[in-house]
Amino acid sequence: MDPGDPTGDPATGERRCTGQDPLLLLQALQTLWSTRERQQLQEEAWRGFAALDDPLAGLLDMLESCRGRRGEGPSLEAWISRQLQCWLQAQPRPSPAQHSLRLKQLQARAIRVLTESPPSLVAPLTSIFQLQDADRSCLLVHVHRLHQEGRFREAVMLGTTLKLQPELDVEKMSVPLLLQDKVALVERYVAGFPDLQRRLLALMDSWCQPGFDIKDVARQYPEVTSLSLEKLSPKVLSRQVLRLQERYGVAPALCPNAAMWQRLAALRHLCHKRFVEKSLSQENWADHVRGLVEQSPWLQEQLSQLLVSHGDPVTAARCAMGLSLPEERLPAAVAVELRQLSLQGRAAEADSRLEVKDVKDRYYQLPIPRENIHLLASWEDLTRYEGALLQPHQVVGVDLEWTPVFVAGGRPRPSLLQVAVEGRVFLLDVLALSQPPTGQGAQAFSRLVAQLLSDPSITKLGYGMVGDLQKLGASCPALAHVEKQILGGVDLLLVHRQMRVTNMPTSGTDRAKGLRGLSLLVQQVLGTALDKTQQLSNWDRRPLCEEQLIYAAADAYCLLEVHQALCREPARFHLSEDLAGSRRPRHTERPGAQKPPGLQKASASAAPRQVPVAAVAEGAAPQVPARAFRVVCDNMLQGLARSLRCLGVDARMLGNGDDHRRAAEVARQEGRIILTSGQPFHKLRAQVGAGRCLSVDCSLKAQQQAKAVLKHFNVRVTYADIFSRCQACNCDQYLKVSRDMMKQLMWLSSHQEGPRSSGDKTTLSQEVQEPGPAPEAAPGGCTYDRPCRWLQAADLRAETPDMLTNGTRLQLAGVPVGVLRTPGLRHFYCCTRCGKVFWDGSHLDRVATHFRDVLESAPSPREPSPAPSPASSPF
Repeated sequence: MDPGDPTGDPATGERRCTGQDPLLLLQALQTLWSTRERQQLQEEAWRGFAALDDPLAGLLDMLESCRGRRGEGPSLEAWISRQLQCWLQAQPRPSPAQHSLRLKQLQARAIRVLTESPPSLVAPLTSIFQLQDADRSCLLVHVHRLHQEGRFREAVMLGTTLKLQPELDVEKMSVPLLLQDKVALVERYVAGFPDLQRRLLALMDSWCQPGFDIKDVARQYPEVTSLSLEKLSPKVLSRQVLRLQERYGVAPALCPNAAMWQRLAALRHLCHKRFVEKSLSQENWADHVRGLVEQSPWLQEQLSQLLVSHGDPVTAARCAMGLSLPEERLPAAVAVELRQLSLQGRAAEADSRLEVKDVKDRYYQLPIPRENIHLLASWEDLTRYEGALLQPHQVVGVDLEWTPVFVAGGRPRPSLLQVAVEGRVFLLDVLALSQPPTGQGAQAFSRLVAQLLSDPSITKLGYGMVGDLQKLGASCPALAHVEKQILGGVDLLLVHRQMRVTNMPTSGTDRAKGLRGLSLLVQQVLGTALDKTQQLSNWDRRPLCEEQLIYAAADAYCLLEVHQALCREPARFHLSEDLAGSRRPRHTERPGAQKPPGLQKASASAAPRQVPVAAVAEGAAPQVPARAFRVVCDNMLQGLARSLRCLGVDARMLGNGDDHRRAAEVARQEGRIILTSGQPFHKLRAQVGAGRCLSVDCSLKAQQQAKAVLKHFNVRVTYADIFSRCQACNCDQYLKVSRDMMKQLMWLSSHQEGPRSSGDKTTLSQEVQEPGPAPEAAPGGCTYDRPCRWLQAADLRAETPDMLTNGTRLQLAGVPVGVLRTPGLRHFYCCTRCGKVFWDGSHLDRVATHFRDVLESAPSPREPSPAPSPASSPF
């Protein structure tokens, strides 16, 4: 303690307040302030306030003595003012008359102090001296003086604190702060005054007018320093205007210039989509653009310049013609081309030449016929298909479509809800069903959707499902917060974030560039991306065009196929078998954590039965029995088809005159895998997806091709599968004929048709296939199952003994007469579909030798015997 300090007590060493002079109190507080003894400082201040004769006048004395000192950092004067404010609130209230008289005497003095004090003193002094009730003319004078001195921030803060905004010019007060990018302070200034908010928005919108130069405004305020004019460019300022417009609930008509800049940004985005990404069709592009530029000559002129920047004048002229843009708004070069097009009458040709050719073969193709896409637009439609939509224990794909919003403040309104089930897609017209909101259709729609989403036995697949359902709930009040009620949902977006794709073909990797979202997932899993051309189309238009219906159906149905592929081969994508578990972000998975509702296990058992697909890595896919493996071979691979039939594979082949696309139809209808080669591979794979189509090397021989196919698809072939199918027609049903019966049939046939030429032979050391009831011993000590049955008299037509009752004529002419005398040969086998006749020969051992490396448990090849054993049926 300083011995010379008049506030100290020499006897006790403690500080004390004189209680008489406010300046002595200030001096004591300044000393404590420098020592940062805050607790002691507060105690000293409160004791000092109690000792003052007039605390309010004492505060003004202290503040006046500190006039002109505006240092950086916390202010002692502001701290003292806030402490006095708190102290007064804790004291008994004086009589109103006495208090009011004393305030009036001090208010004028407090205002003078306030105008010369830092902003931190405005709030406490206004509260202590109740300046909001003081003479407003006096207050306004001080605000104007602050403004004239260039202290714009202090003037606005004082005006805001004293609620003087209605009596001040909002433009005069706001412009200097806007030039310094102090928009937040201006927002506080007009808060609570709707008329001032509208006037502020009108001012800011006028600065967005085309051709306006903000520098002209800045020159009117030379005292404004630290200008931030780059923040006031029309492009940036228009976003601020539209934000405030939405916040204040002002009608869009008040801000036409900001809205025009917003539409210009939308035009740039649409032109990029159309001419750079080529992801928007000409029809959809023109539909959106026409709605943006109509009634705005300036936007029409901007559009023409955008067209020139994205192409040559001829292209711009064609677009201008399609949009009926005025010629006087076009650049000179474009106007010349437009006149030439008009004179030549080439409008239709121009539109067609402008359209970019879409290569549909590169994209995912909907694998169901068009008649299985159902548009539901009434409660009667919902009632008709309710059973199919709510069938328990099924897997459904759910998606939503809405018209894109290119202007700020607009919210997308759901237009179509797609629900895909196995083999069918239902398109629920949300616009038609939700109007009126209390109508029968809206009630039926909300009830059906709620039942579908809340049924835990139905697995719901989506991609970003929560966001879609939130949009649906915002549009349909009856479905508000429906995303929180979903049970049995699997969000493939979360699965996609955790999966890893390895060993992707180079073409797939190249094509994946630029893809994102669901289209990328479909590319990675099925091998072909989604065609997103219709994504930005006008979904509020009715009727919807055919392309929109197909796109909407594919967007939902692909979820089913992706889910099935992931369930079949989770290891290929580095996922666990529980897709519901892997679809959650990793940071939410912790021991003992409770699963959120709506998440059910999505294992392979939940997926419908599918034809096995190829694994990326050898051994990754489960083994497929040869008799369960079904393929369709392109007409370039007929030899491969016969080799696969030889091994018991159900192999259909196209004829020489069949189009390649026929293979995709057969594959979808019968659940087969396509085997093809060359250029057709890309087209066919796009129609059935990755893993369902294989390109075979045509330079290999048929037997080598067969081995490659079996290895690729991990097909298990046993010795008993050989010759279990007819190589000629792929049939697996045979009739067994004894040698004596065959002699009789051949004799009857020769006498009916005349003697046969000795050269009319068919060397059939080929397949012998049968399905008969009892196992029988074969030479060589082997026993084989034969599900074929013996030929009965009832199987032959009485008038035509070599024709079966099903109309198939037995090819008896292909049996050499000498084979009937072969020792040990006891019976023949007749194909019930084509009538071809087979018998035991040495071909079985030769086939076993050729395919020894792919046969499972194959016995050692036996020496050819006079009567080698026949093959057995696959069934």
